[in-house]
Amino acid sequence: MENQTQITHFILLGLTTQQELQKLLFVLFLLLYLVTVLGNGTIVCVVWTEIQLHTPMYFFLSNLSCLDICYSTVILPKILSGLFLAHQRISFVGCITQLHFFHFLGSSEALLLAAMAYDRYVAICNPLHYPVIMSRQICLLLAATIWAMGFFHALMHAIMTSKVHFCGPNVIEHFFCDIKPLLRLACSNTRVNLSLLNIVTGLLVMAAFLFTLLSYIYIISFLILKVKSHSRRWKSFSTCSTHLTVVCLLYVPVLFNYIPPSSGDSPQRDMIVTLMYSVITSVLNPLIYTLRNQDMKSAIRKTVHRVVISIKR
Repeated sequence: MENQTQITHFILLGLTTQQELQKLLFVLFLLLYLVTVLGNGTIVCVVWTEIQLHTPMYFFLSNLSCLDICYSTVILPKILSGLFLAHQRISFVGCITQLHFFHFLGSSEALLLAAMAYDRYVAICNPLHYPVIMSRQICLLLAATIWAMGFFHALMHAIMTSKVHFCGPNVIEHFFCDIKPLLRLACSNTRVNLSLLNIVTGLLVMAAFLFTLLSYIYIISFLILKVKSHSRRWKSFSTCSTHLTVVCLLYVPVLFNYIPPSSGDSPQRDMIVTLMYSVITSVLNPLIYTLRNQDMKSAIRKTVHRVVISIKR
């Protein structure tokens, strides 16, 4: 071990080595990034400027949009530079930093979706106590707790991964620094790292998923058994369907990627699955929430109208 040197940087192979495909993918991912930032940024601005959207549901939605902007910013610029330069060099510190923010934002999003499911449960099943249970102070505390839990969960992985010995090769078969591709290059024992990934991250994701699932099971049972009004039942289902769509978009690829054992995973599969929940979901979330939400569409129209009038003046 004395003759082995510590790696100071890594080379990211990226998505493809075919030059023609690289140009096409560069344009595609640049458009995806612009749509993500514009769409989620619009939601954040509209929620914070329109008084009628100052409710717990839209407060959590604005948090989700902030997470999506940051999440895609951690991934997409590195993808774009990799497609532009063919092979992308990243320092050891930069790699660990990217890993940290990826897991920080990803775990926070899973927890935030669970909080949004609880918000819908209280609003539908206990509407009289909703203003008390989901008060402004409680919503702020809940959001701060979610961001803090995500941060420290990711910090654990970043610290443990930084302690792994890397002595070569330094080529990562991925388009960004994630735990599993990095651990494939390790010269030291990675059993603890893999256990933390599969157990801690798996439990966090599964706990958030099960909490979300149980919330919706209770909501659906409540609407079917206790709500007699067809219009109220349909309105509640419509409100929940938007959030359920977003939940499925995130959890299906996440569970597919992190619940199975890490041995035997293929880099190609990892990259495709990661693209699904880190890039595609961030693009689709604002479209889902704006196209299927009348309040949001109305607020966006009002905001755009107000901006146009101010420009003309």
